[in-house]
Amino acid sequence: MTDDLDRIMAIMEAAFDPEWNEAWTRKQVSDSLAFTNTHYRLVDADRAIPARGEAVGFSLVRAVADEEELLLIAVDPAMRGRGLGRALIEDALQQARQRGSAKLFLEMRDNNPAQSLYRNCQFEPIGRRREYYRTRSGPKRDAITFARTID
Repeated sequence: MTDDLDRIMAIMEAAFDPEWNEAWTRKQVSDSLAFTNTHYRLVDADRAIPARGEAVGFSLVRAVADEEELLLIAVDPAMRGRGLGRALIEDALQQARQRGSAKLFLEMRDNNPAQSLYRNCQFEPIGRRREYYRTRSGPKRDAITFARTID
């Protein structure tokens, strides 16, 4: 688990722009994974989940009752555009389906380029939190909550 936590943190450091303050600390990730209802998955460059080779992306999901939330998803910027984010989302949906969940939620800032990926994966916007994200340089951005029914 410690090795996987190291992999998650390395990917997060590469993938999340510090301007947006979206990356979690090691303690936040570790504390979250201490709960049995929080799950992570690693993907390698060949889209293998769990990763058989070097991990280049991850997802972190929390399950509660019959709903799940995609807490974090990240792919190393050098590996983007290869279907790895989609593979992680499809895996999260499959895992949620196996746990008997009915919906998968996620939240993102309104100018996140991953929005097109989420929409292409049939997530629909269901809510907005005004000025939720605070940048290091000062401007604030809204958060959009998305949901997808698990079929």
